[in-house]
Amino acid sequence: MTKKDYLASEDIKGMPTPKRVVFIKKDSSAAVTEFEKNEVMTFPHLVVRGAIAFQILTISLAIISLLFDAPLKNIADPLHTENPAKAPWYFLGLQELLHYFPPFIAGVLIPMLVIIALIIIPYFDVNVKAEGLWESDRKRTFIILTASTFIIFSSMAFFHAWSVSLPTLFIYILMVIPYFIKTESGWIGCLRHVSLTNWVMSLFVLIATVLTVIGVFFRGPYWYWSWPWIEGIY
Repeated sequence: MTKKDYLASEDIKGMPTPKRVVFIKKDSSAAVTEFEKNEVMTFPHLVVRGAIAFQILTISLAIISLLFDAPLKNIADPLHTENPAKAPWYFLGLQELLHYFPPFIAGVLIPMLVIIALIIIPYFDVNVKAEGLWESDRKRTFIILTASTFIIFSSMAFFHAWSVSLPTLFIYILMVIPYFIKTESGWIGCLRHVSLTNWVMSLFVLIATVLTVIGVFFRGPYWYWSWPWIEGIY
Protein backbone atom coordinates (compact mmCIF):
# COMPACT_ATOMS: atom_id res chain seq x y z
CA MET A 1 0.00 0.00 0.00
CA THR A 2 1.50 3.29 -1.06
CA LYS A 3 1.01 6.80 0.18
CA LYS A 4 -1.29 7.42 -2.75
CA ASP A 5 -3.85 4.97 -1.31
CA TYR A 6 -4.27 7.12 1.80
CA LEU A 7 -5.05 10.31 -0.11
CA ALA A 8 -8.59 11.41 -0.87
CA SER A 9 -9.39 11.27 -4.54
CA GLU A 10 -11.64 13.70 -6.41
CA ASP A 11 -14.81 12.83 -8.22
CA ILE A 12 -15.99 14.30 -11.49
CA LYS A 13 -17.35 17.38 -9.69
CA GLY A 14 -14.09 18.11 -7.94
CA MET A 15 -15.40 17.16 -4.50
CA PRO A 16 -13.07 15.16 -2.23
CA THR A 17 -14.14 11.56 -1.73
CA PRO A 18 -13.01 10.27 1.71
CA LYS A 19 -11.37 6.84 1.97
CA ARG A 20 -11.57 4.61 5.02
CA VAL A 21 -8.43 3.00 6.42
CA VAL A 22 -8.80 -0.20 8.47
CA PHE A 23 -6.07 -1.88 10.50
CA ILE A 24 -6.26 -5.65 10.13
CA LYS A 25 -4.36 -7.99 12.45
CA LYS A 26 -2.52 -11.07 11.22
CA ASP A 27 -5.00 -13.49 12.79
CA SER A 28 -8.06 -11.80 11.25
CA SER A 29 -9.34 -11.10 7.78
CA ALA A 30 -11.55 -8.45 6.28
CA ALA A 31 -15.06 -9.62 5.45
CA VAL A 32 -16.83 -7.59 2.79
CA THR A 33 -20.56 -7.68 3.52
CA GLU A 34 -21.70 -5.11 0.97
CA PHE A 35 -20.33 -2.86 -1.70
CA GLU A 36 -19.68 0.78 -0.93
CA LYS A 37 -22.57 2.97 -2.01
CA ASN A 38 -22.42 6.42 -3.50
CA GLU A 39 -22.31 9.00 -0.74
CA VAL A 40 -22.74 12.75 -0.69
CA MET A 41 -21.74 15.35 1.87
CA THR A 42 -24.29 16.94 4.19
CA PHE A 43 -23.10 20.33 3.01
CA PRO A 44 -23.92 21.51 0.44
CA HIS A 45 -26.17 18.71 -0.83
CA LEU A 46 -28.61 18.36 2.11
CA VAL A 47 -28.34 21.90 3.52
CA VAL A 48 -29.03 23.55 0.17
CA ARG A 49 -32.09 21.37 -0.46
CA GLY A 50 -33.41 22.17 3.01
CA ALA A 51 -32.94 25.90 2.45
CA ILE A 52 -34.76 25.72 -0.89
CA ALA A 53 -37.67 23.80 0.66
CA PHE A 54 -37.89 26.37 3.48
CA GLN A 55 -38.01 29.25 1.01
CA ILE A 56 -40.71 27.55 -1.07
CA LEU A 57 -42.80 26.99 2.07
CA THR A 58 -42.37 30.62 3.19
CA ILE A 59 -43.34 31.99 -0.23
CA SER A 60 -46.36 29.65 -0.40
CA LEU A 61 -47.61 30.75 3.03
CA ALA A 62 -47.14 34.42 2.05
CA ILE A 63 -49.19 33.94 -1.13
CA ILE A 64 -51.95 32.09 0.75
CA SER A 65 -52.10 34.87 3.38
CA LEU A 66 -52.56 37.46 0.60
CA LEU A 67 -55.33 35.50 -1.12
CA PHE A 68 -57.30 34.37 1.94
CA ASP A 69 -58.21 36.28 5.09
CA ALA A 70 -57.55 34.75 8.47
CA PRO A 71 -60.75 33.32 10.07
CA LEU A 72 -60.83 35.90 12.85
CA LYS A 73 -64.02 36.45 14.83
CA ASN A 74 -65.37 39.34 16.89
CA ILE A 75 -63.41 40.94 19.71
CA ALA A 76 -63.49 38.84 22.85
CA ASP A 77 -66.20 39.84 25.30
CA PRO A 78 -65.92 38.43 28.86
CA LEU A 79 -69.68 38.94 29.34
CA HIS A 80 -70.58 36.73 26.37
CA THR A 81 -68.50 33.59 26.20
CA GLU A 82 -68.46 31.84 22.85
CA ASN A 83 -70.21 28.48 22.72
CA PRO A 84 -68.26 26.34 22.20
CA ALA A 85 -65.08 28.04 23.37
CA LYS A 86 -62.48 26.28 21.24
CA ALA A 87 -58.73 26.36 21.67
CA PRO A 88 -56.42 27.03 18.70
CA TRP A 89 -56.53 24.18 16.19
CA TYR A 90 -53.18 22.75 17.33
CA PHE A 91 -54.63 22.28 20.86
CA LEU A 92 -58.02 20.94 19.81
CA GLY A 93 -56.71 17.38 20.00
CA LEU A 94 -56.11 17.80 23.72
CA GLN A 95 -59.44 19.58 24.12
CA GLU A 96 -61.13 16.63 22.42
CA LEU A 97 -59.45 14.26 24.89
CA LEU A 98 -60.92 16.34 27.73
CA HIS A 99 -64.32 15.31 26.43
CA TYR A 100 -63.55 11.67 27.34
CA PHE A 101 -61.12 11.79 30.24
CA PRO A 102 -60.60 13.83 33.44
CA PRO A 103 -58.36 16.90 33.06
CA PHE A 104 -55.32 15.28 34.71
CA ILE A 105 -55.46 12.23 32.43
CA ALA A 106 -56.18 14.13 29.20
CA GLY A 107 -54.00 17.17 29.81
CA VAL A 108 -51.05 15.72 31.71
CA LEU A 109 -50.86 11.93 31.84
CA ILE A 110 -51.61 11.00 28.20
CA PRO A 111 -49.38 13.69 26.59
CA MET A 112 -46.58 12.80 29.02
CA LEU A 113 -46.85 9.08 28.19
CA VAL A 114 -46.82 9.84 24.47
CA ILE A 115 -43.68 11.98 24.78
CA ILE A 116 -41.95 9.35 26.92
CA ALA A 117 -42.90 6.65 24.41
CA LEU A 118 -41.53 8.66 21.48
CA ILE A 119 -38.25 9.10 23.39
CA ILE A 120 -37.88 5.52 24.63
CA ILE A 121 -39.07 3.49 21.62
CA PRO A 122 -36.05 4.25 19.37
CA TYR A 123 -33.72 2.99 22.15
CA PHE A 124 -35.94 0.09 23.18
CA ASP A 125 -36.14 -1.43 19.70
CA VAL A 126 -33.14 -0.32 17.69
CA ASN A 127 -33.78 -1.33 14.09
CA VAL A 128 -30.78 -0.07 12.17
CA LYS A 129 -31.70 -1.93 8.99
CA ALA A 130 -35.35 -0.78 9.22
CA GLU A 131 -36.55 -4.37 8.83
CA GLY A 132 -40.24 -5.07 8.45
CA LEU A 133 -42.38 -6.03 11.41
CA TRP A 134 -42.80 -9.63 10.26
CA GLU A 135 -39.20 -10.36 9.26
CA SER A 136 -38.48 -12.50 12.32
CA ASP A 137 -40.41 -14.42 15.03
CA ARG A 138 -43.77 -13.91 13.37
CA LYS A 139 -45.88 -15.84 15.90
CA ARG A 140 -44.47 -14.05 18.95
CA THR A 141 -44.86 -10.69 17.23
CA PHE A 142 -48.49 -11.45 16.39
CA ILE A 143 -49.33 -12.46 19.97
CA ILE A 144 -47.72 -9.37 21.54
CA LEU A 145 -49.23 -7.06 18.94
CA THR A 146 -52.73 -8.48 19.35
CA ALA A 147 -52.57 -8.37 23.16
CA SER A 148 -51.31 -4.76 23.17
CA THR A 149 -53.98 -3.65 20.71
CA PHE A 150 -56.71 -5.39 22.73
CA ILE A 151 -55.62 -3.60 25.92
CA ILE A 152 -55.51 -0.18 24.24
CA PHE A 153 -58.80 -0.70 22.39
CA SER A 154 -60.61 -1.98 25.49
CA SER A 155 -59.31 0.86 27.68
CA MET A 156 -60.36 3.54 25.20
CA ALA A 157 -63.73 1.88 24.53
CA PHE A 158 -64.44 1.82 28.28
CA PHE A 159 -64.26 5.64 28.28
CA HIS A 160 -66.16 5.77 24.95
CA ALA A 161 -63.09 7.35 23.34
CA TRP A 162 -63.88 5.97 19.89
CA SER A 163 -61.77 8.65 18.20
CA VAL A 164 -58.73 6.91 19.73
CA SER A 165 -59.83 3.27 19.76
CA LEU A 166 -61.00 3.11 16.13
CA PRO A 167 -57.75 4.52 14.63
CA THR A 168 -55.85 2.03 16.82
CA LEU A 169 -57.95 -0.82 15.41
CA PHE A 170 -57.44 0.50 11.86
CA ILE A 171 -53.64 0.55 12.21
CA TYR A 172 -53.73 -2.93 13.76
CA ILE A 173 -55.63 -4.29 10.75
CA LEU A 174 -53.07 -2.79 8.38
CA MET A 175 -50.25 -4.29 10.46
CA VAL A 176 -51.61 -7.86 10.47
CA ILE A 177 -52.61 -8.01 6.80
CA PRO A 178 -49.07 -9.08 5.74
CA TYR A 179 -49.17 -11.76 8.46
CA PHE A 180 -52.13 -13.55 6.85
CA ILE A 181 -51.46 -12.65 3.20
CA LYS A 182 -47.89 -13.54 2.24
CA THR A 183 -47.02 -11.63 -0.87
CA GLU A 184 -44.27 -9.25 -1.94
CA SER A 185 -46.24 -7.43 -4.62
CA GLY A 186 -48.65 -4.53 -4.47
CA TRP A 187 -49.55 -2.47 -1.43
CA ILE A 188 -49.48 -5.53 0.83
CA GLY A 189 -45.83 -6.03 -0.08
CA CYS A 190 -45.18 -2.40 0.92
CA LEU A 191 -46.89 -2.97 4.29
CA ARG A 192 -44.69 -6.02 4.88
CA HIS A 193 -41.53 -3.88 4.89
CA VAL A 194 -42.81 -1.22 7.35
CA SER A 195 -40.89 -1.32 10.63
CA LEU A 196 -42.45 -1.23 14.11
CA THR A 197 -41.14 2.28 14.75
CA ASN A 198 -42.89 3.61 11.64
CA TRP A 199 -46.12 1.84 12.61
CA VAL A 200 -46.10 3.42 16.09
CA MET A 201 -45.37 6.86 14.64
CA SER A 202 -48.18 6.40 12.09
CA LEU A 203 -50.57 5.54 14.93
CA PHE A 204 -49.68 8.70 16.86
CA VAL A 205 -50.06 10.88 13.75
CA LEU A 206 -53.40 9.30 12.80
CA ILE A 207 -54.87 9.70 16.30
CA ALA A 208 -53.70 13.33 16.53
CA THR A 209 -55.17 14.06 13.10
CA VAL A 210 -58.53 12.45 13.90
CA LEU A 211 -58.82 14.29 17.24
CA THR A 212 -57.97 17.63 15.62
CA VAL A 213 -60.38 17.18 12.71
CA ILE A 214 -63.23 16.23 15.07
CA GLY A 215 -62.52 19.21 17.31
CA VAL A 216 -62.40 21.65 14.39
CA PHE A 217 -65.34 20.51 12.27
CA PHE A 218 -67.61 18.23 14.32
CA ARG A 219 -68.00 19.93 17.70
CA GLY A 220 -70.86 22.39 18.14
CA PRO A 221 -72.47 24.14 21.12
CA TYR A 222 -71.74 22.53 24.48
CA TRP A 223 -69.21 20.35 22.66
CA TYR A 224 -71.95 18.12 21.26
CA TRP A 225 -71.40 16.28 18.01
CA SER A 226 -72.50 18.50 15.14
CA TRP A 227 -72.36 17.88 11.39
CA PRO A 228 -70.59 20.84 9.77
CA TRP A 229 -73.10 21.05 6.88
CA ILE A 230 -76.15 21.17 9.20
CA GLU A 231 -76.68 24.43 11.09
CA GLY A 232 -78.68 24.66 14.28
CA ILE A 233 -78.76 20.91 14.93
CA TYR A 234 -78.08 21.61 18.62
